[in-house]
Amino acid sequence: MQLVAGLNEADARRVLDALEFVRPLYTGNPVATGQDAFVFSENVAVTLASLNTDAETRIAGLLFELPIIDAKAAEQIEARFGQETADLVGRIRQLMRLHEMTFGQHRAATDKPDKTGKNTAQQTAAQVETLRKMLLAMASDMRVVLVRLASRLTTLRYFADNKLQNDRTSQYARETFDLYAPLANRLGVWQLKWELEDLSFRFLEPQAYKRIASMLEEKRVGREQFVNSAIARLKDELRAAGIKAEVSGRPKHIYSIWNKMRGKSLDFSELYDVRAFRVIVDDVKTCYAVLGIVHNIWAPIPKEFDDYISRPKANGYRSLHTVVLAEDGRPLEVQVRTSEMHHFAEYGVAAHWRYKESPGSAGEKYDAKIAWLRQLLAWKSEVVDAVVGQEDMRRDWVENLKAAALDDRIYVLTPQARVIELPRGATPIDFAYHLHSDVGHRCRGAKVDGVMVPLNTALKNGQTVEIITAKGESAASGAAGPSRDWLSADYAVSARTRTKIRAWFNAIDQQETLGSGRSLVEKTLQREGKTAVNLEVLAHKLGFDKLDDFFLAVGKDEFSLRQVEQALHADDAKVAKPVNPDDAVVARKSRASSVVQGAKSGVLVVGTEGLMTQLARCCKPAPPDEIVGFVTRGKGVSIHRAACKNFAAMEAAAPERVISTEWGSPAADTVYPVDLFILANDRQGLLRDISEILLREKINVIGVSTQSSRGQARMAFTAEITSTAQLQRALGIIRDVQGVQEARRN
Repeated sequence: MQLVAGLNEADARRVLDALEFVRPLYTGNPVATGQDAFVFSENVAVTLASLNTDAETRIAGLLFELPIIDAKAAEQIEARFGQETADLVGRIRQLMRLHEMTFGQHRAATDKPDKTGKNTAQQTAAQVETLRKMLLAMASDMRVVLVRLASRLTTLRYFADNKLQNDRTSQYARETFDLYAPLANRLGVWQLKWELEDLSFRFLEPQAYKRIASMLEEKRVGREQFVNSAIARLKDELRAAGIKAEVSGRPKHIYSIWNKMRGKSLDFSELYDVRAFRVIVDDVKTCYAVLGIVHNIWAPIPKEFDDYISRPKANGYRSLHTVVLAEDGRPLEVQVRTSEMHHFAEYGVAAHWRYKESPGSAGEKYDAKIAWLRQLLAWKSEVVDAVVGQEDMRRDWVENLKAAALDDRIYVLTPQARVIELPRGATPIDFAYHLHSDVGHRCRGAKVDGVMVPLNTALKNGQTVEIITAKGESAASGAAGPSRDWLSADYAVSARTRTKIRAWFNAIDQQETLGSGRSLVEKTLQREGKTAVNLEVLAHKLGFDKLDDFFLAVGKDEFSLRQVEQALHADDAKVAKPVNPDDAVVARKSRASSVVQGAKSGVLVVGTEGLMTQLARCCKPAPPDEIVGFVTRGKGVSIHRAACKNFAAMEAAAPERVISTEWGSPAADTVYPVDLFILANDRQGLLRDISEILLREKINVIGVSTQSSRGQARMAFTAEITSTAQLQRALGIIRDVQGVQEARRN
């Protein structure tokens, strides 16, 4: 009986006992898709048996529908079939719940066009990938995933056998195509992957499916007869040559045929690999010997020969590919490789999903874990016969598969069934800040699966999290905000969360400092009887570009109120004496009592009147950089930053031409060009996000250059600023942009 194939007597009895246990409970009761529950569960278990799974997996495949059919019977699972089986059933039900929660959302994401008319499925690729990873992360026991795949395949087979074609079948097919077929592909469960793709394609593109199926059906018998006879003929030739080899047919499935025809704009008759087989030998030398025998039997097509052994692909893939003309004149594809090459192609970095799916969808650690899981599955298939009667081997395989954890992330759901990826151990605080900074600031409580929990509760895979926020005013108004306790690891696991919390407190501290500085200045004005003084003018007179900068400096005790008093009474002294040009002394970094304002740049040249000034292009100084002047020939005084390397060289060559300078009060519309450098992980929308920040900070960009290499973007901006304080504020915001690694002034 196929259901118990490969099992020892004891395990076979347990599986058959489970079948008889569910028969009276399931028969006559439909599952969600309308299929009889008993027929459905039996077919799931048979599919699992074809994968050579253990008895517990097959029993779980029979039992996982019990909780919705008969709750009382579900309580008997552990007592009758053991804790391991009960745990499997519980995890499978958890994945079923994920399907129930995300099914509607996935339909909306793939069907609903956005305002630009684009299909939003193109914009939710990251969400689909996260769902795939969540499926694996929720199933710490990988047998759960196998049951889920077998369950979905059984459902699609039912739809196909009953010739159902409606919105529901299309929805199931789309979800299968986006989630379950790629998952089977990554796990190397080819039997399921190919059939899941073909059945999904049947419901999503029924006309294309029927057209290709009819073309294949017309030639199926003849094609199978030819491939079988070709394999037999090649085996005879190899045996005669003393070559030991494994030769097998490699069927082309309907979806892969359609995909190739569409991707390469080929007609069905132009496909070379509809009829194909693969030869696996022991060493490289034998590969070329087999190639010679193949070319001796059938005439090769020269342009269709690829030697990936002497010239491997960039991902390390190695194999010989050739296309030959059969006796009937039609092409036949043959692949020749060693066992080691085949193993690498299946489990190494050259695995099919690496280059047939979008690159960069998982990290190296995740990829390695997937490859290991696939090897576990392959090992089970190889040793299944030996396992019978050797319980220690079977137990080792089961324990390895159960212990396979895929990554250090968790995947939780919003109430709208959107999947959120967080670091393992993340709390509702991390979840809230991931949604939006304002949601995090206003967070006051959280519900997990509908139950109120403390904000430092560690979240688990598959949970639904709802954030309760403070009503009314936003966090920015000060009416609501985070607690300083949240900065501890108990509340905020993510560094990104802690950065956002610190930014909020820094903003609050700055507002308090600003208010304190304003209060001190206003009290000074009252004490000196100068309440009518224009504060903007006073700030500029004291060297500040903005009034807030003046208040902050006073509030931080970085600027003495004594200087404010002196400035208030400077006009009363009336002791200013005209400067005699003949007495002017040019002294480096010295302060003279009289200064004359230069050009619109707002630079003051000490002790000399009427000199033309220009800002050096090499270092692009801007207030309040420490500056120094260098007298040029015919172009006035060139203003450099004191730390400028070019100025240091000029000073060494002609120290007598160095002149002391300082910033004065520029015109209201004066701006200074500066160079910015930004290094970030390249992504779509990065340049837009940075440009929006510069726009909000009222910084005009007059030049931009970007380069992208190996996933990193290097951006150079030339921007016009009113002061370095304005620039530093903008750079601080840019550093918080997703993916930005470095943001600085050149």
